[in-house]
This record gives sequence, structure tokens and C-alpha cells, in this order.
Amino acid sequence: MALIARGIEHELRDILTVSRAAAIIGPRQAGKSTLAKQLQAAGIVPNYFSLDDEVLRAAARADPDGFALSLARPAVIDEIQRAPELMLAVKQILDRDQTPGQFLLTGSADLVTAKVVADALPGRVEYVNLWPLSQVEIAGRRASIIDGLLNGSPPLVNGAPKGRAASVELVLAGGFPDVRTRAPRQRARYFRSYVQTIIGRDLPEIGEVRIDPSKLEQLLRLLAARTSGMINYAALGRELGLDDKTIKAHAELLAQLFLLYRLRPFSTNLGSRQVKTPRLLLTDTGMAAALLGVDASRYCAPDQGFVAGTLFETFVVMEFVKQATWSVAPVELFFYRDTEKREVDLVIESASGDIVGIEAKSAATATASDARGLRLLRDKLGSRFKAGIIVYSGEHTVPVGERIWAMPVSGLWQ
Repeated sequence: MALIARGIEHELRDILTVSRAAAIIGPRQAGKSTLAKQLQAAGIVPNYFSLDDEVLRAAARADPDGFALSLARPAVIDEIQRAPELMLAVKQILDRDQTPGQFLLTGSADLVTAKVVADALPGRVEYVNLWPLSQVEIAGRRASIIDGLLNGSPPLVNGAPKGRAASVELVLAGGFPDVRTRAPRQRARYFRSYVQTIIGRDLPEIGEVRIDPSKLEQLLRLLAARTSGMINYAALGRELGLDDKTIKAHAELLAQLFLLYRLRPFSTNLGSRQVKTPRLLLTDTGMAAALLGVDASRYCAPDQGFVAGTLFETFVVMEFVKQATWSVAPVELFFYRDTEKREVDLVIESASGDIVGIEAKSAATATASDARGLRLLRDKLGSRFKAGIIVYSGEHTVPVGERIWAMPVSGLWQ
């Protein structure tokens, strides 16, 4: 299978020219090691060491200072969370030598929040997130739609395939490189094993050894059924026999393992009646569909609009999450919902304060009522609001209001 160029690579190369170290963090099997090896082959970080290697891992844990000092630099240290003792040793090297580009670290647990490394590397390492493949990357493109939308220019799509069936395989396959071309039954088997391995292997490596792995897996399945929706921790707790604080802590662990993505509420200058609980999305719709047992016929069935809608919304939001890692404009991502249930699925805010609103609708038609939340944002934010987009399963990009358009889902990567 031909290697797919990753959108974040240019950013990563730039970081290594100015920072002492860079870290690629993201889910297992998303392509971190592959990207690191590509940078090794290009001579950017010519020395590669993987802590998945039992001998290297044992050496790093037995004598982290000696191991770190022995490494020829610049060096890749792959899966560094497998030897957390090495973090302090790397820190000491970087404190003594401020030469840029000394280390490229990779980790499958969130090195920013994991307790074992929380105090080791701030200010010395720049982090990038590598998610499963985006549709833009699969299509062989690098440009992010976010930059165009911030300029008020949505992609003009005409004659796109119509209906849920047109994108069902993309949604159900997801973006993990090793699984997206597999048959549905093979994907389901892969993800069952994947989730069990992540929870069983990586959980102890972020310092949480007293958690019942079966409860985490049950919670992930429940959240798959609610992906992109509002979360009631107390209700989830009743289903699992746990209190709401424990459910929140478990959800945090799933996010550290990159199985969940937290989307924060947007509240800037929009009054005080904002929902404060984040939305939780499974990071890959292929994984979500496999956990739910959703196949193509169910996704496309007329009476399965809720299931299709939640998976489609997650697919759209995660496409923006991925493209945000390499957009020219630095952005933050939120959702908006007030106590009157007026909402926008995704709010993109640039560093300059410009706003783009996104609604995701799996239906093949978009109506004026679908733009209700987008109109609210536009009217409240005035000139800061650059574009509102209803991503839908229709054929054409069409205006549905001032600075608001309905756009076929394929516009995300065309």
C-alpha cells in the first residue's frame, strides 16, 4: 500500500528547526511511527529507537540517564510512554543543550496530561496531534478547508453523489490506515481487539492501574451510542453502577488514550447561559460503528436517522479536528448550545477572533431551519462571523442565507 502524505509533516519539520524537541501524540496505529520513520529516512532525525523493543525498553527503564546520553542525536524515541522514566533524562539533556531538533518523541497516551510526565517537558517540547487519516490526506491533498472558510469562501461543489449511501463507506471505514480497506466483518474484529489492547496495555502506562478495564470498555460503548451528543454523567453512572465523578474520571482516561475527543463549549461574548459540559466524540467513526454494530444497510435505512446523524456529525467534526492541525490559521474548536437548545455543532475560532460555524446533517436536503443556530451566531457576532456551513448529503453548494451555505460533504476534501 502506498504511503499517504500526512498534512502535519510540514508543521513538524518546521518545529524541529526551532525547538529542542517535538512530540507526535495520537492514537495507536494512526501512523505516528510511519511518519517518524519517514522523517528519519529524509535525514531530519536520522537515528530511530523504538521502546516497543523489549531490550531497548528494559535498558531505558534500568538506567534512563545513561540510555538517553548514549543515543546518537538527532533521534526518534518511539512510544516513549512505555518508559516514562526516560522523560526526566531527556529533560536534563535539553536543559543542558538548547540545540534545536535533538529529539522527536512519539506517544500513544497523551503526554501533555499523563501524570507520569506532566512536569517533565513543558517549554522544552512542542506537541503535534496525529489523528487517523483525514479524507483530505486520503485524496492526496494538503490544503485545509478551514483557511478558505475563514476568508468567507466555501468550496463550490456541483453534482456530488446524493444521499447517505454516497458517503457510507467513508464513515464506516474511518481513518485508521490498517483498517480502512478491510471488509466490514474484518473491521469489526479489528476494532474489538484494538480497544481491548489499548485499554489493557496503555492504561497502566499512564499510571492508572486501579481502574477496572471492563468498565472503561463498557463506558466507551455507551459513549459510542451517544457520540457527538450531550453527555449525562449521572445517567451513564446508573447504567454502569458508578457515580458521576467516577464516570467523568473514566472519560478523561479514554481521552488520554485518544479514544475520545473532548469538544469544549463556546461562550465568548454570547452571554452567561452556556452549557459547560464538553461534548465527547469517539475519535474515529469506523471504531464507533464497529462498537455499535452498525453496517451500511443500517446506516442508510430510512428509520435509522438518529444513528446515521450521530455518526455523520462525528465524521464531519473529526475531519475539521484533523485539518485544524495543519491549517495556516491557528484555530480552536468548540460547540455552541444554550439553555434554549439553540446550537451549532462546531464553532471554529481563529487567533484573530474570526468565526466559522458548522452544522452537520446526514440528510440530502438542507432547509432554512437547519441554519437556525448559524444565523444566531452570525447575528450576535456581526463581522467576526465569516461563514456558516451546513455539511449535508446533497449535490450542490448553495446559499441558504447571508454568509451561510449548504455544502456537500465531499467539499471537505475537494
